[in-house]
Amino acid sequence: MNDLLKLENKVFVVMGVANERSLAWGVAKSLYEAGARIVFTYRKERSLSKINKLLADQNLAAEMVVQCDVSDDESLNQAFAQIGEKVKHIHGVVHSIAFAHGEDLKGDFIETTRSGYAFSQDTSAYSLIAVAREAQPFLANGASIVTMSALGAERALEGYKVMGVAKAALESAVKYLALDLGRENVRVNAISAGPIRTLAAKGIPTFNQMLHDIEAKAPLKRNVTQEEVGDMTITLLSPLSRGVTGEVVHVDSGYHIMG
Repeated sequence: MNDLLKLENKVFVVMGVANERSLAWGVAKSLYEAGARIVFTYRKERSLSKINKLLADQNLAAEMVVQCDVSDDESLNQAFAQIGEKVKHIHGVVHSIAFAHGEDLKGDFIETTRSGYAFSQDTSAYSLIAVAREAQPFLANGASIVTMSALGAERALEGYKVMGVAKAALESAVKYLALDLGRENVRVNAISAGPIRTLAAKGIPTFNQMLHDIEAKAPLKRNVTQEEVGDMTITLLSPLSRGVTGEVVHVDSGYHIMG
């Protein structure tokens, strides 16, 4: 069974590394430990410099680092065309991209602006659909797509607001993409990660309270780590989970089971 987790020479596209605390970087580290080859995408030059620094600091090499703006169809098309031309086959994609305007996380949810709602949906949920579509021609038989969700997709959590609605749409998109791509033996799943101090988490006003609540109420009585999310993600990327698709796997110390 251990051979099923070996990912030597398999190519994975990791999207959404902002800094060393990013969930996407946690996944990348787990992938490197499994022997995978990694293509990183970035949106802006500052993200590119951070990725290059992370790689240099840890003496790691990327297969490619490609510019890609998930809100721009042409940018997405060009990015995956470049990736496909070089690597031919993609064995998995990690979609760890979500964003909402700060003002839409500060006031009451009922005050969410039309433009803010559309922006969060486009960036956080529709982007998975667009990524899957552009990656599809290059996905190998048995490939896996994994995205990052959160408990705010299932429950109304204080402070999560429009992002929770976007994550709910993301989880629904996972199911419909799983249905579409299953006929090609491509799987699509989500990780519902407990709160981790990422760059995106800084925008949630109640984030510190979320950490405290999990420590107090979760069965494991602790918060989860970036490494734990990374390891579960590569399980979903590997043949170990070859019979699993359309699922949302919680990595939150069991907090989601509590009333």
